[in-house]
Amino acid sequence: MVSGAHPQPGWRWAALLGFALIAPVALPAGGGERRLPELRRRSVGEPLLSTRRQTLQAAPEHRAPALAQLPADQPLRVLRSWHSPAGERWLQVEAEARRGWVAA
Repeated sequence: MVSGAHPQPGWRWAALLGFALIAPVALPAGGGERRLPELRRRSVGEPLLSTRRQTLQAAPEHRAPALAQLPADQPLRVLRSWHSPAGERWLQVEAEARRGWVAA
């Protein structure tokens, strides 16, 4: 019988043990790869949710006529942003099938 035809049992066990100890490191449970979770960014088409009760106004001015009262958690689709000469930021939004302006 030729001794080189089959590997010796000691080498086979050593290779199996080495594989069993090193291979799990690359698996998530082995802790081999630690990375921070990815931040989810809002896509352009996704609506914003208002954080407080707001007044939907006809123009970007506090004296403008009110079109509707928007409750908190109302989905808003932002159409554009505008900065007034006084430095205030206004958003033109669409909510409840109506368009208007809210102070940001």
